[in-house]
Amino acid sequence: VVTRAMYGVRGNRVNNAIVGWLISVCYFALNLAAAATAAFALVEMAGITANTGVKVLVVMVIAALTLAIGVYGHAMIMKLYLPITLALTAAFAVVAVGVFRHTDFSYVPAEPLTGTGLLTALVAGVTLIASAPLSYTTSADFSRYLPRTTPARAVVGWTFLGGFLPGVAVCSIGALAATVADMTDPQAGLRQLLPDWFGPVLLLALVLGTIAINALTAYSAGLALQAVGIRIRRSLSVLADGTAAVALTLYGLLVSDFLDTVSNVLQLTVVLLGPALAVYATDILLRRNRYDGPALTDETPGSPFWYRAGVNPAGALALAGGVTVAALCVDTLYTGPIAHALGGVDLSLPAGLVTASVLYAALTRGAALRGQAS
Repeated sequence: VVTRAMYGVRGNRVNNAIVGWLISVCYFALNLAAAATAAFALVEMAGITANTGVKVLVVMVIAALTLAIGVYGHAMIMKLYLPITLALTAAFAVVAVGVFRHTDFSYVPAEPLTGTGLLTALVAGVTLIASAPLSYTTSADFSRYLPRTTPARAVVGWTFLGGFLPGVAVCSIGALAATVADMTDPQAGLRQLLPDWFGPVLLLALVLGTIAINALTAYSAGLALQAVGIRIRRSLSVLADGTAAVALTLYGLLVSDFLDTVSNVLQLTVVLLGPALAVYATDILLRRNRYDGPALTDETPGSPFWYRAGVNPAGALALAGGVTVAALCVDTLYTGPIAHALGGVDLSLPAGLVTASVLYAALTRGAALRGQAS
């Protein structure tokens, strides 16, 4: 609802359809594919050949479990996620100990990256890492369930630590594991460093973790579809999201190369999410985080957020400009002209952020000045 302030009542529906619903379905599909890949290995351990029919069935079962949580929504999430978190933390602790025991702390790459190659790898890594927090710009605002007396610092602080600390820990374990194992296939690489008995537990943890992530995504995608203006019950909207995600998942697993697809999709979503986040953050700064809640719920032409025919030109142009510049700088499924000129360095994330923010600030201020002049 709050993004109506940036894009207008009608413009926000388009924003929710693309940056909200479409991106959420893409992440749903990626997470579902990750869970299914681990489940395929479990099926093979049980002595069942993971042929195409079995793979389709596994994907459907995992999707059903995920959607069940998404349909029941916030109350179910609150009940399940503490025990899930504790179980996953215990599994991660075992993985961390196993990796530390085998880590080669004297490891040096055979051919260290330098120059453009090093910069390209660093920028690509930052972009992939950024895709995780950026993906939550499309998620439901769970902070609305907190008491009004909750300190703002607590909301910001715990949210920051909840994303930063696990991210650092997981990425560090992956980097340490890569000193002694081939991590191009993370599941197979980690299993080489862990006790045999823990192999199935690790796979179950991966499945459980991705289901937990995806349930939040399904819940948010269902709300996004409703926010587009489609008159549909949330349970049906979640099922519609699941159907689209299952189709994308089966394509990613059965037709294309899974890891390449994951990398490409994550980098391409940043092209949209980076500028969208920049517009949102800039609007918060310009308004000093002061929004008129009742006015935002007014969807009539008399709403102060109707702007021009229901669209805020500043938000629409800023987002379009940021996405365009980011697309020119990307180096993933294709190489944009700017990335090509820079030798393959992908600057889509910072370029999209800066362009969208500057455009939105300039256009919003210009509109305000024109309003004052009239």
